Amino acid sequence: MSRTERATAGTPAQERRARTDYTGGVYGSMLATSVIVGAGTLGSFPRAELVILLVLTGVVFWLAHVHAQVFGARLTHRTPDRRVLLHVCRDEWPIVQAALPPAAAVAVSPLLGLDVEGALWLALSVAVAGQVGWSAAAARRAGGTWGLVTVTAVVNLVLGLLILSFKLFLKH
Repeated sequence: MSRTERATAGTPAQERRARTDYTGGVYGSMLATSVIVGAGTLGSFPRAELVILLVLTGVVFWLAHVHAQVFGARLTHRTPDRRVLLHVCRDEWPIVQAALPPAAAVAVSPLLGLDVEGALWLALSVAVAGQVGWSAAAARRAGGTWGLVTVTAVVNLVLGLLILSFKLFLKH
């Protein structure tokens, strides 16, 4: 590596962030929104059950994506080793990360004086905001113009609101 390349190269953490794909975050946020809408009436401890459901669903979908990526590598005759597995785990981690803010919103909702229905709406709002945020971050990280960032944010807001509208029509 030349001196110029070393001078312009970032730290390993900066390089990792530059390569980060936020698709999993968008997907995870949509998943969290769907889980909240679909949760409906939960058992005796609806908040705790929803927090657990959000986190575990995120983890299961993360594992499914990791499996699919590693299996896909195997199908292309590349032997997945530990390094590949760790790389895939890290790349797909935004799916789990996206489930955490809505779960946290449900967990803190009693401190805000919200009933269970209010907690669901707060979590839905947080999940949709996360979806918009992840998509905008992805567009910016990909070098998109501010116009493209705005378009992707609006598209993801509409998609999130579409899922949210299901809750209105299902009347949980």
